[in-house]
Amino acid sequence: MSKLTLDYIVNKVEDIKVLPEIINKIIALTDDPDSTVHDIEKVILQDQVLTTKILRLANSAYYGYARKISTVSQATVLLGFQAIKGIALASTVRTYLTKELKGYSLEENELWSQSQTCAIISRFIAKTIKYPNPEEAYIAGLLRDIGKTILNQHMEREYMEVLSKMEENNISFLEAEKEVLGFGHAEVGEKVAEKWLLPKKLVEAIGYHHSPELATINPLLVSIVHVADAITMMMGVGLGLDGLSYGLSPMALDNLELDELEFQNIISQVADLIKDEDSFLTA
Repeated sequence: MSKLTLDYIVNKVEDIKVLPEIINKIIALTDDPDSTVHDIEKVILQDQVLTTKILRLANSAYYGYARKISTVSQATVLLGFQAIKGIALASTVRTYLTKELKGYSLEENELWSQSQTCAIISRFIAKTIKYPNPEEAYIAGLLRDIGKTILNQHMEREYMEVLSKMEENNISFLEAEKEVLGFGHAEVGEKVAEKWLLPKKLVEAIGYHHSPELATINPLLVSIVHVADAITMMMGVGLGLDGLSYGLSPMALDNLELDELEFQNIISQVADLIKDEDSFLTA
């Protein structure tokens, strides 16, 4: 097939529109050090679904707050600005991530469960290594495969050719995907993130989550998502067509200053964590 350009394919896909205005407002407010809790509450209350999700999460067993949280302002204080941003984005992208992706052999809700798992593990790793913004890692983990929702229609037609190239040339899924389509899902995801005007470090984390050695803006964040993605696949969550076709970068582990034992400990701990957080995977 003739190779398309990244800009062409992203701009032609109507499903991936710019983020809703309310989400952009929440992102701007949560990133503004001068914003107040009441500024954020005023915007959130405009969306009943988002308001409900925030209050439900604030009252969940995960946070274990002794008192009933009944207002968005209370929830914002409890969860923090960055967590509120993550919930808002998750609420928006869920529409894309819950669809069946035949091109990647992912059934309905599988990519959503996989993405939520990767996000939770990313946040856990960030907290473990004392990364300053764990919720940022959560968002990066959640969005890292958004490009698959774009390439799905092309992969559905060409996935046999991708598999053949992997076998014949002994190359990775990502390399075969690029040879057949002209680009990979990570690159398309990077373009979507740019279209959504997300911060450059999040754009980079999405674009380089399979190749953390190429990161220059925030290699630590990219490494967190890369390792979280690998653990998600090791746990067998939403493997799909390509799940076991990516290697774990030693450089990413070095960036996180994790040795083999520490890495195995993280796997053990997040396995229990994911069981406890099953309710968030399809929320």
